[in-house]
Order: sequence, then structure tokens, then C-alpha cells
Amino acid sequence: MRIRKPFAGAFAGVCLVAALAGFSPSQYNIPTYKQSDKVLHFITFFLVTILFYWILETNRRRILQLTFIVCPLSLGFGSEIIQSILPNDRDFDYYDILANIAGSLLAMALCNWYHKRMLERKRAARSYHAVSSDDVDGVDVELGEGIGQQESGVIRSSGAQTVEEELDNWDENAEDWDDGEPTEESADGEGQKTPSSSADIGVADTKK
Repeated sequence: MRIRKPFAGAFAGVCLVAALAGFSPSQYNIPTYKQSDKVLHFITFFLVTILFYWILETNRRRILQLTFIVCPLSLGFGSEIIQSILPNDRDFDYYDILANIAGSLLAMALCNWYHKRMLERKRAARSYHAVSSDDVDGVDVELGEGIGQQESGVIRSSGAQTVEEELDNWDENAEDWDDGEPTEESADGEGQKTPSSSADIGVADTKK
């Protein structure tokens, strides 16, 4: 349970000013509204209750109970009791107590409402961050982000070759050209060969 020092200092300052104004002798003129100091009591306890509510950083139910005990009950009633006991010519006034309690209860209602909304926003923010992190993890798993290069959905057979691979290995895939049709050079060579003439045959016969 942590104490918020700015609120504690402001609470102490307001209480000091209220005590000096409330417990001073009757000759001291307290500001009034239409011959009544009830508005001043209402505003004072409204501010005191708001400041006290935010002094302690604890759960909402505990601080609400503690504020109710301290501000409306202890300070609201106790201030009038102390005022009537002190020799300052001031009387006990029930309407002052009602003004004190009304200001404190209104401040408690506003603080409780704001505190509840603040806690709801914090819970919503935590749940939003948790859902966002789960979505990111799901995307990483489904899309394969951050786990290296993934294979595409096309399945290629082990024996199939791409066009680039066939072009690179064109000499290995080519057929034996010697087994094909004769080339022009072979055809020309065979065409130059002529049968032996009749003169050559006659010369051969005379030699015999």
C-alpha cells in the first residue's frame, strides 16, 4: 500500500485551514453565503474527502470504507463536537453536520465512480494487449514468420527438370547425331564417286 504524497500534503493543508477557520473564536468572521456557512462546510468536506480518497493506493473497497470512516463520521461529527467543547463561543449545529456529511458522500460517490472506471480501463488494456500478443503468435505460426524460408505448395517430382536445368544440360540430353541421317558433306562425298569407265575395263583385258 503506497502513499501518494501530493494528495497527502494537500489534505493536510486543507484540514489545517479548515481547523483554523472552524475552531477560531466567534469574533472571527467566516465567509458565509446568504447568512449561512453551510455551503462552506459542504465545499470544505467535499475537497477533504476527495483528497483523502486518493492518498492511499489500495483496492477500491478498502479505500471506500476507510474514507467513509474518516471523513463523514470522524471529521464530520468530530469537528462539531470539538467546536462545541472549545471555549470559542461556538455552538453545536446539526445542520453543519448534515452539510459535512452531504459534501463527503457526494465526493465519495464521484471518486468511487471514477475509480471503478479507471480499473475497468486498465483491465481492458491488459486484455487487449494479451489478445494482440496471441494474434501475433498465431500469425507467426501460420505464416511462418521468423522461422526461416518455407517451401511453396507446389510439389515437384524428383525426376522432373526445369527449363533452365534442361538448357544447362543440353549437351547431355542431346541424342547421338552420328546415328541420324547423313549430312550434306557425306552426301557430296558419295556423289563424287563414279563407276569405272569402259576404257579402264578394256585396258585390263589387254594386259591379260
